[in-house]
Amino acid sequence: MWHFVSPRIVFGESSLSSLEEISMSRALVVTDNNLVQIGLVEPVLDLIKKSGCEVLVFDDVEPDPTLAAVELGKVVANDFQPDWIVGLGGGSPMDTAKAIWVLYERPDLIPAMINPFIKLGLREKSRLITIPTTSGTGAEITWGIVLTDSENNRKMGLGNRENAADIALVDPALASGMPPQLTADTGLDALTHAVEGFICTWHTDITDGLCLNAAREILHYLPTAYEASQSDSPNQERFKLAREKMHNSATSAGMGFGNAMASLAHAIGHVLGSVFHIPHGRAVGVCLPYTIEFAARGEDPSRIADLAGLLGIKGASSKLGGKFAAALRNLSQDIGNPVCLAEVGLDKKNFDDQLEKMVDDAFNDTQIITAPRAPSYQELEQLFQYIYSGQPIDF
Repeated sequence: MWHFVSPRIVFGESSLSSLEEISMSRALVVTDNNLVQIGLVEPVLDLIKKSGCEVLVFDDVEPDPTLAAVELGKVVANDFQPDWIVGLGGGSPMDTAKAIWVLYERPDLIPAMINPFIKLGLREKSRLITIPTTSGTGAEITWGIVLTDSENNRKMGLGNRENAADIALVDPALASGMPPQLTADTGLDALTHAVEGFICTWHTDITDGLCLNAAREILHYLPTAYEASQSDSPNQERFKLAREKMHNSATSAGMGFGNAMASLAHAIGHVLGSVFHIPHGRAVGVCLPYTIEFAARGEDPSRIADLAGLLGIKGASSKLGGKFAAALRNLSQDIGNPVCLAEVGLDKKNFDDQLEKMVDDAFNDTQIITAPRAPSYQELEQLFQYIYSGQPIDF
């Protein structure tokens, strides 16, 4: 038996305007200060206020959101007593909004207790709207919550099917101004979701189609979206189309992997993000070609061969894993992203000093459970070393 969870999704041009149709009395908007400063929050507030709703903005969210930020947001929610919480931004604000919502509804819990095996009993006090301003995380659609435990320098994978949003508003206009690096990082994040959702061991007939189409669209449109981010004429029709396709594909990939799982690139990427603060999309994007090569050398590489073939990568089945990895590296280079950790700029001595902790944390990450080829501890250590140096996997 499988479950498929999704909010109600409003997507496409002007979908943000549907905020006017939602009956709200008190809305807590969870976002980050950068979005406030660049003016993306104000239009959302204006639409919410049109119905006479009282609004409070909580913008103390930083990249790799911390347990401390969630606890602070819980206090704000308890004081304000919202009937709607709105997560606005990239994955960090949306994950923070999910966690604040749970703790607001369930004051008896701490974040570490949010797991898939308990009944939360949400929606007694409030409901959740998610509005992505980047095309990558899929957090608007998933029930996963990733928070950083600063004290132990690790990322925590939390979440429960109940804390999926009620409504996701996927308006491509909100992502149209993403700068080049953010476009590249979030695009590779979405691609990794799509690929890992397809090849992971918990994939299903329903998630396969979402992941396959998202991967195909991202491979086609990400270079153009990246070009748009560098253009003096970003409103050209082909640029607008690429932005819209990327925004929709990120949501599709989120639905796919959010109802299957991710895999080894995420297990390693979570660690790199928590220890070295590499942006999540960049971290998993660097890792993905190596984890594809590793899985393709396992006992059953058929899922990887199938996906590569469906994406138009041609060749003998035994060679498709390597060709797929090469295509992923080429894409990263085309959009200005690194293809190994040395290119990210990590100091080798610092990397080696942290290696044991990183292998331990990755070995215990939830996303390793569904890897199509489960690594041993020694193999995982080798993977880290190969990803650092840029050496293709040969074991």
